[in-house]
Amino acid sequence: MAGGRPSAGGAPDRAAGAGGREPDYRFTLANERTFLAWIRTALALVAGAAAVLHLVPLQWSTGARVTVGVALTTLAVIIAVYAPLRWLRVQRAMRHDQPLPLSALPLVTTIGITVVCVALLVGYYWP
Repeated sequence: MAGGRPSAGGAPDRAAGAGGREPDYRFTLANERTFLAWIRTALALVAGAAAVLHLVPLQWSTGARVTVGVALTTLAVIIAVYAPLRWLRVQRAMRHDQPLPLSALPLVTTIGITVVCVALLVGYYWP
């Protein structure tokens, strides 16, 4: 079909790309793997928040634990919200033969994790 693949209802499938041509399936799968990697990162950050808040025997005040836990959870939420938006932007760019959009997600993640790591080190070695 000229407008896209027919979906189960017979209408063109435009949910992932809003028109354009179907990209090579390998690029689509690579884009999906990247999306899933960001989701795994968000899940790992939530697990880290749970560990800091409930499992790790740190001799910290409640406020310090909550601050680090909330920071990890906030970063996880940012990643979980931004990952599908990034996937969609990349998918659309591939469908329209445009350059892939740059993403702020790696920088945001790096800065966030660095801040949390510094807070953990400071809290552990300088109580």
